[in-house]
Amino acid sequence: MDQSRDGAWALLNEYTQSASLLKHALAVETCMRAYGEREADALGLTGEERAQLVERYAVTGLLHDFDYERYPSLEDHPFVGVRILAEQGWPEEIRTAILGHAEYSGVPRETHLAKTLFACDELAGFLTACSLVKPTKSIFDVEVAGVRKKMKDKAFARGVNREDIVKGAGELGVELEAHIAFCLEAMQRNAAALGLEGAAASAPAV
Repeated sequence: MDQSRDGAWALLNEYTQSASLLKHALAVETCMRAYGEREADALGLTGEERAQLVERYAVTGLLHDFDYERYPSLEDHPFVGVRILAEQGWPEEIRTAILGHAEYSGVPRETHLAKTLFACDELAGFLTACSLVKPTKSIFDVEVAGVRKKMKDKAFARGVNREDIVKGAGELGVELEAHIAFCLEAMQRNAAALGLEGAAASAPAV
């Protein structure tokens, strides 16, 4: 089984048809990749070691919800997906991190990878929602202060668990606003792939 980023993307698409779920996976991957690069720098990794660590973070982000469309119940997700990953020989660290991103699994988040996935999952979704309510639908028009304000609005993106966002930043040892800013910047750098460039981005230059 191809356990590269390309292999993860193929597996995700095999199980997921929803464009919004695919975009969510890409958004989480984007934030995870950025944190993977930061962790690699902190560890002083270079060359192949660095590339492997960063890809592990990215792949974990891509695959964390790959089973959700077919198996959305609390009894099945992410347990079915993790069984499939085990059968295909994906690394235990990735599988454990994916289990840990669901609080109800009871699996503790002990690695930096697992803590990063939990910290990025809900926030990536929330930043996407904040972008899509902008008149431009552009993530470049989203600011940290606005995100914090929206977090207090319980009617907005009510499916996003604010407590998980706060708890995730705490487990990662990052200030909440710094965490929001870091993920926001990562998603802005990948705005085209995420479909969050906004209406203005496609307008002809004058």
